Amino acid sequence: MSDVTTTAPKRRWVLALPLVIFAALAALFWFRLGADPQRLPSALIGRQAPQTVLPALQGLNEKGVAIPGLDPVAFMGKVSVVNVWASWCVPCHDEAPILTELGKDTRLQLVGINYKDNADNARRFLGRYGNPFGIVGVDSNGRGSIEWGVYGVPETFVVGRDGKIAYKLVGGINQDNLGKVLMPEIEKALKAGS
Repeated sequence: MSDVTTTAPKRRWVLALPLVIFAALAALFWFRLGADPQRLPSALIGRQAPQTVLPALQGLNEKGVAIPGLDPVAFMGKVSVVNVWASWCVPCHDEAPILTELGKDTRLQLVGINYKDNADNARRFLGRYGNPFGIVGVDSNGRGSIEWGVYGVPETFVVGRDGKIAYKLVGGINQDNLGKVLMPEIEKALKAGS
């Protein structure tokens, strides 16, 4: 009888062990990264922007001139803000007016990477909000975005004049993170190498 009573608590402990391990790992990740997805680390900070060539969004033009696709050479000598977006992305709709305003800053080059989107929908999206981008590369299969280390859309990168990634913002741009985080990072990149 004593064997039966001591075996039951051992079984319960063995059954609960995976749950305890999962809870400990979840707590570790929560406190290490916090609840803020913008704190996700990027191994690309300080490294050259990926040498990803992406085709232009067909039919997208400004004043009769076709908007070019993404060529990594375009990053050299200019501070660039690279935004990964899609027409089906709800936060992308929210940040579009902010990007339109940011696009008026002549010190910057705005680059769009259209992620896994339908070309007609992408053109309608830019027609609705206005096209802030001087360059729009189409990443129809998502491979280019993987090279950029994208977790999901939207994500925004600041690339310095040296072609190196200076900062990565995960999630949509809003008035709060624009003023507190993104603009200070852009200003830092503008001052570096000027």
